[in-house]
Amino acid sequence: MSTDLTLLFQNIGLSDAKAKETAKNKTLAPTLERTVYAAGLDHAPCEKSTGALLYALASTITPGALPHLDYLAKAIGDSKLTTTDQVAAAIRFVAGKKEIDETRFNEECGVGITVSKEEIIKAVDAYTETVKDKLTKDRYKFFGAYFGGAKKIPDLKWANGGDIKDAVDAKMLDILGPKDERDAVVKKRKEEPAKEEVSEPAEKIPDMFFEGEISKLHRPGQNPQIKPELMEEHLKATGGKYVTRFPPEPNGFLHIGHAKAVNINFGLANAHGGICYLRFDDTNPETEKDEFSKSIMDTVKWLGFTPAEVTYSSTHFQRLYELAVELIKHDKAYICHCTAEEIQMHRGGPERGPRTACIHRDRPIAESLELFEKMKNGGFEEGKAILRMKMDLENGNPQFWDLVAYRVLKTPHHRTGNEWVIYPTYDYTHCLVDSFENITHSLCTSEFAQSRPSYYWLCDALEVYKPVQWESGRLNMAGTILSKRKIAELIRRGNVMGLDDPRLYTLPAMRRRGVPAKAINNFVHTLGVTKADTVIEGVRLDSFIRDYLNDTTPRLMGVFNPIKVVLENLSLDYEMLLAVQNRPKDPSMGEHTIPFTREIWIDGSDFREVDDKNFFRLAPGKTVGLLNVLCPITCTKVIKDAAGNVVELVARYEDTPGFKRPKTYIQWVAESPKHGSPVRVDEVRLFERLFHHDNPLSLAEVPGGYLSDVNEESLKVEREALIETGIWDVMGRWAKTSESKTDYEEVRFQLTRIGYFCVDKDSDLGEIRDLAASKPLGKPAKKIILNRTVSLPVSSALKK
Repeated sequence: MSTDLTLLFQNIGLSDAKAKETAKNKTLAPTLERTVYAAGLDHAPCEKSTGALLYALASTITPGALPHLDYLAKAIGDSKLTTTDQVAAAIRFVAGKKEIDETRFNEECGVGITVSKEEIIKAVDAYTETVKDKLTKDRYKFFGAYFGGAKKIPDLKWANGGDIKDAVDAKMLDILGPKDERDAVVKKRKEEPAKEEVSEPAEKIPDMFFEGEISKLHRPGQNPQIKPELMEEHLKATGGKYVTRFPPEPNGFLHIGHAKAVNINFGLANAHGGICYLRFDDTNPETEKDEFSKSIMDTVKWLGFTPAEVTYSSTHFQRLYELAVELIKHDKAYICHCTAEEIQMHRGGPERGPRTACIHRDRPIAESLELFEKMKNGGFEEGKAILRMKMDLENGNPQFWDLVAYRVLKTPHHRTGNEWVIYPTYDYTHCLVDSFENITHSLCTSEFAQSRPSYYWLCDALEVYKPVQWESGRLNMAGTILSKRKIAELIRRGNVMGLDDPRLYTLPAMRRRGVPAKAINNFVHTLGVTKADTVIEGVRLDSFIRDYLNDTTPRLMGVFNPIKVVLENLSLDYEMLLAVQNRPKDPSMGEHTIPFTREIWIDGSDFREVDDKNFFRLAPGKTVGLLNVLCPITCTKVIKDAAGNVVELVARYEDTPGFKRPKTYIQWVAESPKHGSPVRVDEVRLFERLFHHDNPLSLAEVPGGYLSDVNEESLKVEREALIETGIWDVMGRWAKTSESKTDYEEVRFQLTRIGYFCVDKDSDLGEIRDLAASKPLGKPAKKIILNRTVSLPVSSALKK
């Protein structure tokens, strides 16, 4: 019954883990089951959004509303209730009622009411007029109250909350302009241990290993064995230490989900003074390469972890073969010639019928031994013979249905060459190599929970030391794909540049985008270790990265689509050197010097030829402040080319006493050849999400398949950006401290009012010794390409 419920709950969009967990909940399971059937959605998978509403109804319905559960479920199934707000209103409306007035129900619950984006914008505009003074005074600190007030507008009661937020973001940007230093949030003293967030993982043991289920794991020596002497030998070899391993297959780059696995495996061992191996489960020569092994080793090191030893399953091929022979001798394995289709039918087929043994299962032991030797010597072609473990076909767990232990693969192995033509499977190899390495805690993700009994079965069948397998939830990202095969297709089609394209969530891609390893580790620690899978929205991870970079990166000024401004009342040779803090209000990060001259460049978005009362940046006759400069400027003249394009502005430097402080300050870059300013950037790559939908692999969300969901606007390139000379200070500090001199992504900084950026590996930074000079002139880097790591918080509005 529990299995049937699990399938039913999976059909409404619950993850495998969530469906299983809910099916075991004696209170929620029957209510949700009744809800699904009442909605008429028990026959086929439904939209995930509809399933979420059914789950919300079943999990929040009150006793007073329970008699009307079927009515409410049907309203969801008929698409009358389409938001959680409507479901909540419906529960409140029917509570305690004997009969339901459908007309009043529809009115009270917003049935059939659709609020367009245009109506939302109009309502927000009208509301803004009532709070404009407060908004212009408090700026972005007023967002919470502003957004909350907008949500309470009567006409927007049933509007989409996300659309309301977009309208609020756009209005704030229009009135206030992008965030600047006035909007910086000053953290309270008690939050300052942010220093701990940037420490190495091994320096501070995270609490996640001393709370929850993982804190209850057995201590070394407490896991029972089929023979007591096995534990005695194990403890003699380990000295009673915790021993874990991170076991990737070298067939691709690690991704964000692996970051959690790396932290858990290395972290548990570190927390208890143990050791962790980096083990390559290299048993599939068709897909594995040395380049992936090197990438994985480099990524683990980049994350801040050092394995006790790098090991390989292939090192044990001979021992694994010998144990397979022992398994046959004990009548616990046999040679099978069935095709994959025949094996599936013996296991019950698509209809899940009765399971049957194949005709090879009871062949004589001596015959299987002879045939296995023939397999080893190349006597069979691929697919013509396999070694299967003789397990328990009557067991309800598919992991007992005579799993394959060996298959023929006549492909050279990247480490053993042509020595072998038969290779062990993951199901056979994994637990045995865990045993060989005396692993105390075999940590894996929840999809391997079914494999745990078969893991133990094989260790006991061969009477070898048996580690403990323990599963935790996977970490997944919404709005992306992690499949190696699908990413390869994106590369083939030219949608992305490679496995390390910054729009992907492979760890090398995130590294190239400029995401610090410590930020990833710290983010994983905030998630903790649970049994449930975790699906993270990209905006949540970006917010964490943004906060981390805010505390750790210097500020520079840069401009896109630059417009030259000539300050007419300053002399031709006017020059002032300004000392600018690398991070405002934080002297500990030091300072750098930039020139201020008669000619400067401003960002194209900071000027409007046609002024607006809600626009506070530069316009004809309008005054604006310059960041880090004492006095503001006022635009007095606009110069255009023959095509009518603005090519230059003339402004007055307002250095007369008593001039009024401007409402807004903008960034700028000086024109000063003497100081090598501005620094011209060859490319600035601005990345957006790669897919339009949160689940591009869902045919319900994306009927045309994931390739049809690719965002063709996910990469925009700025080619005329200018940056202040402080960039050389940032690069110089990197050049003095970098060991490899190739980790360009470590050159990170914030471009004020724009976002956080790093240097891309396609750059050519020239001679490192030039970059390390105290005051480089000219352009010591031959080619500068920047990647946007993450935008500032108003990025969603900036797009509009």
